[in-house]
Amino acid sequence: MLAEVGGARCHRRRSAGSWQASLHRVSPNRTRHAGDVTTPISILDLAIIGADETAADAFRTSVAIAQRAEQRGYERIWYAEHHNMTSIASSATSVLIAHVAAHTSSIRLGSGGIMLPNHSPLAIAEQFGTLATLHPDRIDLGLGRAPGSDQNTMRAMRTDPRASDRFPDDIRELQGYLGAASIVPGVIAIPGAGTNVPLYILGSSLFGARLAAEFGLPYAFASHFAPTHLLDAIATYRNEFKPSEQLSEPYAMAGINVIASESEGDAERQRLDVSRRRIARFVTPSRALSPAEADELLASPQGQQIAQMMHYTAAGTPETVHRYLENFAEAVGVDELMTVHPSPTIDERLRSIDLLADARDAVSVAV
Repeated sequence: MLAEVGGARCHRRRSAGSWQASLHRVSPNRTRHAGDVTTPISILDLAIIGADETAADAFRTSVAIAQRAEQRGYERIWYAEHHNMTSIASSATSVLIAHVAAHTSSIRLGSGGIMLPNHSPLAIAEQFGTLATLHPDRIDLGLGRAPGSDQNTMRAMRTDPRASDRFPDDIRELQGYLGAASIVPGVIAIPGAGTNVPLYILGSSLFGARLAAEFGLPYAFASHFAPTHLLDAIATYRNEFKPSEQLSEPYAMAGINVIASESEGDAERQRLDVSRRRIARFVTPSRALSPAEADELLASPQGQQIAQMMHYTAAGTPETVHRYLENFAEAVGVDELMTVHPSPTIDERLRSIDLLADARDAVSVAV
């Protein structure tokens, strides 16, 4: 199933000229070449703990995904900070990045993102400064202001409920620690100082878009699960962007779910399986649902609301998925796509990663 990206939903579509021009911009960490004809794609790996699996299984899967993505030319892989979620193993995000970096050689790795209100800027600077020192020119630091957990978990983490109000100031402090001069007298990050780890602002609302624009940082919108404000946020970011030392032009990214398979029928089967698992995770986390029970919930108003979270999903054959992604990137106005491959099994996720790369390679050869 392909969610609609044309027509009225995409009234901010850029002209063909501006889109072609954007393909030749210099990204924050990669020089685009004149022969490039497709939008850069990356992966957000949620380090999923599948049914009857452990966190150790999830970590092995993350390594396998990163190695495959590196082989197939993906730009980067990011990992998200979530806490107290039985199906996600990336809670210690910087530790997972270090593990995957040790098992790969060139692909960029980073956070998508670190929830800065949960941490002191100095601690994050030291963690990512260490990563950047061990793996030069490979580390990204994506930052969000949500807690990545529920209220009880926030209390268990000793997170100050008002910490998100300090998010802009904390970013400035973090920039200082990773740059040439700390703004806190007498305090430097070791490692960290002078590593200039590139920062990205993550968000799903206009707040993050405006903050990224004001600070002159790249902006990544979480449209893979929060699609509502995508178009407004990207337009706001581009319209209000101010150049900075890190970035001279706006650089926008958007998340999108991808299920590529050899046939439309199998892709639809996987999409339905993913939807059923998602509704069970949200509505009945303590017990599994039969397919019939899950379908009944999906048809309810609550289920429709949850299903809407995956509005931007490309599921189909490689050619169909690739065409959708390019149309999506042009219609929304983004420079890079952060793909989430949620297929039920690791073999299906790796196959989706391969098939999408195959389709992009075919386009490049044809041109």
